[in-house]
Amino acid sequence: MSHAEDNEGTRRDFLYFATAGAGAVTAGAAIWPLVNQMNPTADVLALSSILVDVSMVEPGSQLTVLFQGKPVFIRRRTEDEIEMARNVDLADLPDPVARNANVAEDAPATDENRALGESGEWLVQTGVCTHLGCVPLGDGAGDYSGWFCPCHGSHYDASGRIRRGPAPENLPIPVAAFVDDGTIQLG
Repeated sequence: MSHAEDNEGTRRDFLYFATAGAGAVTAGAAIWPLVNQMNPTADVLALSSILVDVSMVEPGSQLTVLFQGKPVFIRRRTEDEIEMARNVDLADLPDPVARNANVAEDAPATDENRALGESGEWLVQTGVCTHLGCVPLGDGAGDYSGWFCPCHGSHYDASGRIRRGPAPENLPIPVAAFVDDGTIQLG
């Protein structure tokens, strides 16, 4: 083997690596805009925290606000709704986890772990069905007097817990807290 043939192999290897590197950079440059467009927009990120006036919400009614591009249901529950939600046997729940950003990640799905405040009067949850992302109907809809997603038949109870249907998880509860008697801060 001559010295010229040895250099020829080295040049060939260099061309292969250079071509592969250029192809990888080109593919990355083409794919990046597709991946980046899935990130939240600047206007959504700017709403990392909002204040919601709930002073006019009557017991048994619901207010829906848009927070970070998703509907958030804020319901002021009646005594009957609270009692019904608190009398549920946790063994009957398809999803036994609270899904509440305000409590421990593995907290059980008791009504107390899902409601806002000690009285349980307020329920704040993201209004997106955990099955395929539809927006469930509220105001006592469905078989469990809570929310019902008519797209595929998911039924949620008065505490936003999945009770029947294809949805795998309870409606998630965002970070929320009262800043005064009539104002809730989301985020």
